[in-house]
Amino acid sequence: MKFSEITSDDWVELQPYLDTCLIPYTALTGRESPYEAVIALERLRDFLDYVEIPFKGRVVTYPAVHYSQASQLQHLNELCSHLKAGGFKYVIVMTADEALVQADLFEADLVLSLAAFSIGKKESEHTTENELKRDIQSQIYQMWN
Repeated sequence: MKFSEITSDDWVELQPYLDTCLIPYTALTGRESPYEAVIALERLRDFLDYVEIPFKGRVVTYPAVHYSQASQLQHLNELCSHLKAGGFKYVIVMTADEALVQADLFEADLVLSLAAFSIGKKESEHTTENELKRDIQSQIYQMWN
């Protein structure tokens, strides 16, 4: 569920069920051409579907953090902390192009990085899309338990 779909009245009723916040992180540098920026946004959108669709009744997707900067990890950690202080029990950061790992974002409960999933894999070891979706869903269920 997108943040913009929730009214103030809805939030009071839905908050106990919508306990997980999803922060999309595009990691644009500003050096991308308009065409490259569109491709990066589409890649992130498609990756977000792995969580947004199966967990629609429990996850709220917040506005994306688009641009990467030197202090970005600190900013993302602070954002996760603020969202938890605001009532979310869990915060997930998702990125398609930045190879983030959990240790980078200690305030996030889960970091899902498409780029990190492919690091260290040989050409013949690529995970199928369905295997990747199952792995992501498994990580989310583990976080909730």
